[in-house]
Amino acid sequence: MRSALFKSPSILVMVGLLTACGGKKDDQKQAAPPPTAVSVAKATKQTATYYDNYPATVTALREVEIQPQVSGNITGIFFDDGQRVRRGQKLYSIDPQQYRASYDQAVANLNVQKANLARAQKDADRYTTLAQQDAIARQVLDNSTAELEAAKRQVDAAQAGIRQVGTNLKYTTIFAPMDGTIGISQVRLGAAVGPGGAVPLNVVSQDDPISVDIQVDESDISRFLMLQSQKNNSRDSTFVFELPGGERYKYPGKIQIVDRAVDPQTGTIRVRVSFPNPEHRLRVGLNGNLRIRNSTNQPQLLIPYQAVTEQMSEYFVYVVGDSSKVTQKKVTLGSRINEKVIVKDGLKEGEVVVTEGTQKVREGAKVKVSNERKSE
Repeated sequence: MRSALFKSPSILVMVGLLTACGGKKDDQKQAAPPPTAVSVAKATKQTATYYDNYPATVTALREVEIQPQVSGNITGIFFDDGQRVRRGQKLYSIDPQQYRASYDQAVANLNVQKANLARAQKDADRYTTLAQQDAIARQVLDNSTAELEAAKRQVDAAQAGIRQVGTNLKYTTIFAPMDGTIGISQVRLGAAVGPGGAVPLNVVSQDDPISVDIQVDESDISRFLMLQSQKNNSRDSTFVFELPGGERYKYPGKIQIVDRAVDPQTGTIRVRVSFPNPEHRLRVGLNGNLRIRNSTNQPQLLIPYQAVTEQMSEYFVYVVGDSSKVTQKKVTLGSRINEKVIVKDGLKEGEVVVTEGTQKVREGAKVKVSNERKSE
C-alpha cells in the first residue's frame, strides 16, 4: 500500500509533463500564418475599343520590271537613279543601227513587191480584155490571174515584215510604263542586253498611293471582308501604320485587297492596305507595325494586366474566394488595352482577382485586401 502511494506522485508528474507537451503541439498546429496583404480588382464587362497589331511590310500597289525586248548594247540612260518618272518618259536606248538597216531593207522589199503587183495587175487587166474578145487561150488568163493573187500576197508579206522590224526598231527605245519611282539601274552604258535576262534593267514602282501587306489568320477573313466593304472615311483611323521606331504615320489607310486564297501551310491569308504617300516617306520593303482598331458591340470582360501571371506559355490569375482564400485559375486572354486585358475564358464577371502581391500568395492561402478597385 505504501509503495503504491509513493509511486502515485511520479505518475502524476509524468502525466502532467505529457499533457503539457501535447498542449504545446496543439498550439503550434493551431497557430496559422497571418493573411498576406494584397491589392485586388473586380472583373467587369465593358464595351472595348482596342487595336490589333500585325507585323507589316510596305509593298507597291503596282510594280513593273523594265526588261529589254531586243538585243544590243545600251547607248543611253536618261534618268537619275531613284527619281520620279512619268509614263512615257524615255529611260534607256539600245543601239538601233542593225534594226534601222533591217527596217530600210524591209521598206525596199515592199516597194519591189508593190511594183510587181502593179505589173501583174496590168497583165491581168489586158488578158481579161483579150479573153472577152476570144483573142487568147483561157489558160493564159488563168495564169495571169494567179500571178496577180501571188503578187498581192507578196505585198502582204512585205508589209508584215515591215511591221516586225519596225517593232524591233521601236523597242530600241525603252519608256516608263507608268508614273512612279525608278530604282537603281542594273546596267551601265555599253552593257550588252537581251530578252529573257535573269535581272531586269530596272524596276518602276507606283508609290502614291502605296500599300502595306499583313498576314491574318483564316478565322478573321470575314471580319476583314466586312471592313473592306465599309465606306471609307478619309478621317477614319481604323488602320494606323507605325514606322520603325514606333512613330505613327499620319495618314490613315483602307483595305485594298483580300487575297484570293489561304496559305494551306500557315493557315493565313494576305491582306493589302493602301495608304496615301504624297511625301514618299513610305518605301517599298520597309517593315513596321499595322494597328487595326477593333471596336466590339458586345461588352468584354476586362481585368488589369498586372493580375496575370505566365507559366509555360499559359496564363493564370489568383481569384479571392470565400473566407478570403485565393484560388489560381487558368485564363484565356484576348487583346491588351493599355493597362488592361480582355479575358475570353476562365473568369466570370464580378470575380475579384489579385493585382498586387501575386508573388507572395499560393493556392489556398488566406489574404487580406488592402484596397479594392474595379477594372475600369
